[in-house]
Amino acid sequence: MTVHFIGAGPGAPDLITVRGLKLIQACPVVLYAGSLVPTEIVAEAQESARVLDTAPMNLDEIIAEIETAHAAGHDVARVHSGDPSIYGAIAEQMRRLDTLGIPYDITPGVPAFAAAAAALGKELTLPNVSQTVVLTRTSVRASDMPEGEDLETLGKSGATLAVHLSVNNLAKVVRELTPHYGEDCPVVVAYRATWPDEQFVHGTLADIRAKVKEAGFTRTALILVGRVLGDTHFNDSALYAAAHHHVLRPKKSAG
Repeated sequence: MTVHFIGAGPGAPDLITVRGLKLIQACPVVLYAGSLVPTEIVAEAQESARVLDTAPMNLDEIIAEIETAHAAGHDVARVHSGDPSIYGAIAEQMRRLDTLGIPYDITPGVPAFAAAAAALGKELTLPNVSQTVVLTRTSVRASDMPEGEDLETLGKSGATLAVHLSVNNLAKVVRELTPHYGEDCPVVVAYRATWPDEQFVHGTLADIRAKVKEAGFTRTALILVGRVLGDTHFNDSALYAAAHHHVLRPKKSAG
């Protein structure tokens, strides 16, 4: 018996991995985060499977379901949104399973920031503009941010930022990033990227708050900040430059 932690992707049912889908189809128990995992994905479970939405359940109740499945020798598909390594809340579940001696593995999924970039047709790392992407969030009702991971500190890097779980804290995001990025820095707020009702609000640090307020986003939105989101000049990557040589494209001999 194994508990399979599965990243279901950002929302579109066809963005789950082949491995993840096959596990859902095979497992007799499916526990899924119903607030963010589309029903089309868990509908792939066997008709006889025990399928439970864990959104209204606490950690003890979730673990109790897994213990019951373990006692029966039933594999469990534990389905989370996006990629479970990012704000997936799987660490505390795995810690409990370690204590109970219940085996588990992890199947990654497409993260929201990658899905949003794809929908926008943007590369988040451009030569001579930004070569770093920072995935972070702010403190609202969730756990406090560790020392040194505040936006004022992270913003000093000038990196492309993907700020999760913070659309209700947008005033703080703007206030702390503006001194480092400038009021004219492009911002995109992606609401439910890849879902049928996805929306994208484009703006700058100067006007994004008003635009998001007008759109009415209060949850399930990702804030992207950085010069890569605008019409900016950048150099071609050295990877495909004619003068760039490597083991798979050796330098041509003269003549």
